[in-house]
Amino acid sequence: MERDLSAHEKKRTTSHFLTVRTKHSPRVTLNVMLAQSDNLWTMVIAFLLPSLSPKNFGLYGERIGAFSVVCQDPEEKARVESQLKILIRPMYSNPPVHGARIIEIVLSDETLKAQWYKECKGMADRIITMRHSLKGKLEALGSPHNWNHVTSQIGMFCFSGLDEKKVNRLREEFHIYMTKDGRISMAGVTSGNVDYLAECMHAVSK
Repeated sequence: MERDLSAHEKKRTTSHFLTVRTKHSPRVTLNVMLAQSDNLWTMVIAFLLPSLSPKNFGLYGERIGAFSVVCQDPEEKARVESQLKILIRPMYSNPPVHGARIIEIVLSDETLKAQWYKECKGMADRIITMRHSLKGKLEALGSPHNWNHVTSQIGMFCFSGLDEKKVNRLREEFHIYMTKDGRISMAGVTSGNVDYLAECMHAVSK
């Protein structure tokens, strides 16, 4: 028995949200839309990308960032923009522009941008060096634990693997501070304190 497909049957859409984080990119939310038209499925991916700049530019007090959305068409853009305005209005409405203008100046000037890239690379390389130094010193102290995660992780922070009890001992006995889940700010580890940090971590974990 043959019949004409209804408009609903000719085109059906289902959406799924997937949040991913890769080694070299921030967290990205993908709205994966599967649209069926005339029994042919097509996939449209809408990107929701938050990007933050306070760490890379030293603008912690400004909390500079952006929320980018890649839409399928102008109509979807209008709907998304309308919803974002509803969310934004009660939170901050009109954010300060000072930090954003500083970033604009740096990124618009090739000399300043090159200097910024160089300084970011220097900061990242120093943190990597401290990761390897901490791991090496823990191993040299005879720690029975595997500290490979210290160097396999990336970024400013390191999840040490220390539990809350060990973290409390570090704070109370050695005046070393980190979050209760054992997260260390590697930006605060230097050649002048890495020996002490390793010795204290070994003392509470052996």
